[in-house]
Amino acid sequence: MLRFAAFLLLAACSAPEPVVIDGSSPERFAATTAAAREQLGPADRLAFDQALASVGSRRHAATDVDALRRITFDGMTGAEVAEDHRRRQR
Repeated sequence: MLRFAAFLLLAACSAPEPVVIDGSSPERFAATTAAAREQLGPADRLAFDQALASVGSRRHAATDVDALRRITFDGMTGAEVAEDHRRRQR
């Protein structure tokens, strides 16, 4: 019984599941990117913000940058977005 109680305590204290960005609509994208950003530390937040801001420069012919942003980051976590941005900067 004590082991089970310890397990429950550890489970309650563990980090939450990372938020996955949902690009299915502008509203879902805004909500999930904000939630994903909240889970990041300061350095990752900076990379995350830079990644979101740089999407328009990836495809100069893109006419709807917001739609491109939703497509680009759909299904990613905040940490994945930050890491992808760092790799592109190398």
